[in-house]
Amino acid sequence: MIEIRAEHGHDVPARERLLDACFAGNRRAKTSERLREGRLPARGLAFAATRAGRLVGTLRLWHVEAGLARPALLLGPLAVDPAIQGQGLGSVMMQAALGRAEALGHGAVLLVGDAPYYARFGFAGALAEALTLPGPFERARFLGLELRPGALAGAEGMVRPTGVLAPVERVADEAAAGRRRAA
Repeated sequence: MIEIRAEHGHDVPARERLLDACFAGNRRAKTSERLREGRLPARGLAFAATRAGRLVGTLRLWHVEAGLARPALLLGPLAVDPAIQGQGLGSVMMQAALGRAEALGHGAVLLVGDAPYYARFGFAGALAEALTLPGPFERARFLGLELRPGALAGAEGMVRPTGVLAPVERVADEAAAGRRRAA
C-alpha cells in the first residue's frame, strides 16, 4: 500500500535520489529551479508517497508572484519511482496536492511540464501566455491552472519567487548532498 503524506525533513536525501533517477541530465540547471532555489516549499504543500517506508513519489508547490502582486504557486517537481510509473501514483499525488492547495485558499498554480499530461488536471498554456520566467523555458510547456475562477485573469510579466527563505544550514546541506551525488 502506498501512503501519501506530508514530506518530512528525513525524506530529503531519498527525495534527492528519486529526483536524480527521474530527471536525467542537469535538473538543477532548469529555470524552474531558480524559482525554488534557497526557499522552502509552501506550508502544507510538500508531499511524499511511501511504500513500506520507502519514498516512491514526491511533489512540492512553491510560492511565487505571477506578474505584479499576483500570488500563485509553482508546482514541481513531481516525480514517481521509475519502477512504478504508469500505475497512477502521479495522478493521485496531483489530485491530492491541488485539492489541498485549493482548501488552503490558493487561487492559481503554474508549472513547466508535459502539456498533454497536465491538461487532464485543467492546466492550459493560455493561462500563462502573458507570463514569463527568469531564464530559458519552452513556452508550450509553461502552463497555468486557476483553482479560483479569474485568479490568473490579466496576469502578465515575470514570475518571481516569494516563498520563505530556507535556513542557511538547510541550503548548505542540500548543496553538499548534490555535490556528493555528482562526484
